[in-house]
Amino acid sequence: MVQGLIAKKIGMSQQFDDAGNVVPVTVLQAGPCTVIQKKTAEKDGYVAVQLGFVEERGVRRPTKPQLGHFKRAGVPVVKKLQEFGCSDPASVKEGDQVLVDIFEVGETIDVVGTSKGKGFAGVVKRHHFAGGDAAHGSMFHRAPGSIGASSYPSRVVKGMRMGGHMGHERVTVRKLKVVGTDKDRNLLIVKGAVPGAKGGYVLVRKAAAVPERAT
Repeated sequence: MVQGLIAKKIGMSQQFDDAGNVVPVTVLQAGPCTVIQKKTAEKDGYVAVQLGFVEERGVRRPTKPQLGHFKRAGVPVVKKLQEFGCSDPASVKEGDQVLVDIFEVGETIDVVGTSKGKGFAGVVKRHHFAGGDAAHGSMFHRAPGSIGASSYPSRVVKGMRMGGHMGHERVTVRKLKVVGTDKDRNLLIVKGAVPGAKGGYVLVRKAAAVPERAT
């Protein structure tokens, strides 16, 4: 079985659980995805399947290498490709469709996406610095303070928290609960928020086992 698929974020909504509590949910268009290529241990050194997210509007001007790559799977050229693990490669072949029914209600999943870009941000917003006093003469309201010593090491050490580009990073949200699926419309409803803006691509995969920390 393929361990995940490509989805597109539709937006957030809310549902009521059995106790009448409001539960925030995110609606994802999960597929349909088509198997474009199989990766084998003999040829590639690992086992995986390459999926393509099928959309109504494909690539307008595909290149010849793209046409040749997708011709073997018998599908038109798509924009979004991603590899996923597969527990039973023998049961999958090029051209097969992977639908939302690989997930069950109540199952936990991991969602990987690109967070919203916020542009340039200072240290107060980006790293939650407290800033200085707000008095009239402080002149140290939102400044970062010292960024290193002058004599030694005479440079800014790597990893220093400073102002810069905020957001637009790869973010993984783990162990989200599936609260609903709709195979006819390829919809996956998960509890909570997922990274990214509306219309953005996300990767949905079965939850990976994370080792517990020692106490």
